[in-house]
Amino acid sequence: MQYICNALDNLGRCIFFLFTKKNFMSATTNYVTKETFEKMKEELHGMKSVDRPAASKAIAEAREKGDLKENAEYDAAKEAQGMLEAKIKYLEGVIATARILDETNIDTSKVSILTKVSLTNLGTKKQVTYQIVSEKEADLKLGKISVTSPIGKGLLGKVIGDVVDVVVPAGTLKFKIEGIAV
Repeated sequence: MQYICNALDNLGRCIFFLFTKKNFMSATTNYVTKETFEKMKEELHGMKSVDRPAASKAIAEAREKGDLKENAEYDAAKEAQGMLEAKIKYLEGVIATARILDETNIDTSKVSILTKVSLTNLGTKKQVTYQIVSEKEADLKLGKISVTSPIGKGLLGKVIGDVVDVVVPAGTLKFKIEGIAV
């Protein structure tokens, strides 16, 4: 966890943000597909060109309403601006450390990022297929799990036929790897 002082309001109060994920200023490489990279750039552009001017306008409008010491609208606008700036900094950090993966160069002899893994849960005999993706792309409804999730970590580097014990919050799951594809 890390506290970051992002802005001072007119009363000298520091607005703190608590980030529970990895430090966004770290040099950790973020593996993403070209599609996700483009979405992140588009989102950042929208924040800078639309949201940032809107936040400034909201602050200006609130400032015109009188005494800043008792102006809740001004305080809220400043806080919203601080949150927006923190999101922009986070996204800039992710984009700066992003590494675009090419799906044509993926090795399907073992489980790695961007591979689709067909599994059998040995406890329930149920078959599932997951695609191993970056944290930014993870979406369980679409069958995409993060490489940093317990299941993702447990599967990395394994080959077809391996039986994998994965420790999850609900206990230990046993999976057999049935297939690996791109």
